[in-house]
Amino acid sequence: MNARPGEFELIAQLFAPLTRGAPAALGLKDDAALIRMAAEDELVVTTDGLVEGVHFLAGDPAHTIAQKALRVNLSDLAAKGAEPVGYFLTLMLPSERPFAWIRDFASGLAADGEQFGLPLLGGDTTATPGPFALSVTALGRVPRGGMIQRAGARAGDLVFVSGTLGDAGAGLELARAAMPEPAELVARYRIPEPRLGLGQALRGLATAGLDVSDGLIADLGHIAEVSGVAIVVDAERLPLSRAIRALWGSDAPLRAAVCGDDYELAFTVATANRLEVLERARASGTVVSEIGRVEAGSGVRLLAAGRQLPLAKGGWTHF
Repeated sequence: MNARPGEFELIAQLFAPLTRGAPAALGLKDDAALIRMAAEDELVVTTDGLVEGVHFLAGDPAHTIAQKALRVNLSDLAAKGAEPVGYFLTLMLPSERPFAWIRDFASGLAADGEQFGLPLLGGDTTATPGPFALSVTALGRVPRGGMIQRAGARAGDLVFVSGTLGDAGAGLELARAAMPEPAELVARYRIPEPRLGLGQALRGLATAGLDVSDGLIADLGHIAEVSGVAIVVDAERLPLSRAIRALWGSDAPLRAAVCGDDYELAFTVATANRLEVLERARASGTVVSEIGRVEAGSGVRLLAAGRQLPLAKGGWTHF
């Protein structure tokens, strides 16, 4: 017997508390949210859909699936230099999904709502024969004209990335093989860390930026394309964790350059602002590494000892 509450009971029990009392959510009792913005702000909107078996594994803990869904959107806001305002959630739940699983899912959202001060503003729930899927739409605000875009990189700029690369890709491999160690790699795959403080610190400084979701090379390719430039990356300067070096050995730089799910920030800045970037990153509590440069031309090249490395793929694509 399925003891799961009905749709409206489910919303009242598990999801209405996630609004954190935000007036904009209207208690999740209306068909829409009502959001007031200051005249000097602009609204940044991003959305990501996640499907079981594509973006996460069926055996992943429910609360980590919820946190990943929320955090990949927060990572997009971080890349734009935005301060989060709230989020919308759409759930497509298989009928056999037990209430205990949904409650664990909601607990992940509650934990991150507390950590990031982020209210649920609305959304939708619907039944599906499967697989489980969800979509999060996150809202952020920036001062007018302050959003960091992909376009804007110029020849002569430096290229930086936050944190370490490849950990999440390795964590996915380990999770697929039911290998829980090294635990820090599995954790990086399941629960990314949005670099919100760094993103806001880069407003007015980064000439272009995005988050590394599909792989460093692929994502830098987006900056290169829309900015009309070439980007050269030094494989020997890629920031790699000890766990990755131990797991992948000499292949680590090349593999880390094309792994998805890192959700670190990659951005460009004028050479004259190198020290300012390091200072702002330090103040935000985030480590950044200089990994390359912007040149005239097109595309992205990965070099080691001055030699271009062949890439079988640039990163993840859905189609």
